[in-house]
Amino acid sequence: MKPIFPAAYSTLCPDALSSLLSEKYDVGTVQCKLLVRGVGDTYLVTSSQNRYILRVYRTSHRSLPQIREEVALLTALKEANVAVSYPISDISGQAILKLEAAEGERYAVLFSYAPGQAARQLNENQLRHLGHEMARFHHVSATIRLGGERWNFDLGTTVFKPLAMLKPAFVEDAEGYAWLLEMADRIAKKLSSVHTAEFSKGYCHFDFLPKNFHFENDAVTFFDFDFMGYGWLVNDIMTFWQHLALEVYTGRMKQQAADDAYHIFLDGYRTSRTISKQELAAVPYLSPGFWLFYMGFHTTHDQFFAFTQPAQVKSYVGFLRHIVNTYWDKEGDSQHFV
Repeated sequence: MKPIFPAAYSTLCPDALSSLLSEKYDVGTVQCKLLVRGVGDTYLVTSSQNRYILRVYRTSHRSLPQIREEVALLTALKEANVAVSYPISDISGQAILKLEAAEGERYAVLFSYAPGQAARQLNENQLRHLGHEMARFHHVSATIRLGGERWNFDLGTTVFKPLAMLKPAFVEDAEGYAWLLEMADRIAKKLSSVHTAEFSKGYCHFDFLPKNFHFENDAVTFFDFDFMGYGWLVNDIMTFWQHLALEVYTGRMKQQAADDAYHIFLDGYRTSRTISKQELAAVPYLSPGFWLFYMGFHTTHDQFFAFTQPAQVKSYVGFLRHIVNTYWDKEGDSQHFV
């Protein structure tokens, strides 16, 4: 028999997955359609009555213990009636499905479908619902501890380690890399001057962008907790803040409109949970850590090769310069988004 050439990454056949899910889950006869091919392949699963999402993880991206902790967090959120896309167990009661792929074992989880659709610019009710539901999520994530398989979000993991990983991408831009190192030192100095020990901690989504929550009318549902980790909960507020900052930077939103949207969002958050002035003041200084974290991640997976090329990296640095120049303190002047 002719041997099969080894594979580093395969795309699983939607028809075969359809048959497997119809057999393993109490969902009736379903059809799968590949939506996104990446570090976690995402399939739309449809039956005559319902829709679901199947996530097939790459073992180079997520280990089985890490997937288990994602499932555990989402299960806890569902039990607390937080609006999330949650794991669905098969007929044997298991939420994680093991698959034998060409490259070896892979794991999959079937999720409920987040109703509605993404909205890039949110109305006032949607902003308030987003803030309120994020706070409810934080109430749960601040009170549970999992097994320690997920990472911590801190200066090491979001700033200094990614910068070390990114150094080869700056061989043609020594000045840009030097600027990033200087920025990192300024972040560390700023955060050392505030009482970060008093910041609320818990499990963060760390990717609260409009692509990761759906609205049905004004009701929001969160999904894609693939990058969840433990850290300051204000990081989640920061991820939405920097979305608004990017909208301003690209000309899709005026600064005053972004300021107004942020304040309405925070009002919604405060209806369920407090957030201190010091935590909010740290948001612009935490924002570069979001970009550096994901830029560092891009260096570790083959499908993100285009994102580590000089032109793309330069565009990221351009936005970080905008963050620093526009939103960081300047001799006591008041800033936007505070």
